[in-house]
Amino acid sequence: MLKYAVSVAVVVLIALACGIAKADDTHAVTKEQLLSMSGKPDVIIIDVRTHYDWDHSNAKIKGAVREEGLKFGSWMNKYPKDKTIVLYCA
Repeated sequence: MLKYAVSVAVVVLIALACGIAKADDTHAVTKEQLLSMSGKPDVIIIDVRTHYDWDHSNAKIKGAVREEGLKFGSWMNKYPKDKTIVLYCA
């Protein structure tokens, strides 16, 4: 549970730093909520795990794009601000 809490905290900090979200509209979603959002054209799911962690994991969300979480400055402007953007690193 602690690993999940740390992951969520990192994702929220990245979203805030990217300008993707403001503090009052950033929240965690359950895997069930994410499943219902997946595939919708107004939702972008971004996997922000390290390359190593992503490469060695069998747990990947179909349709998600992968970006280096700590290098958000190089990709943060690629995504439209009018979409729902979900960052995950689990």
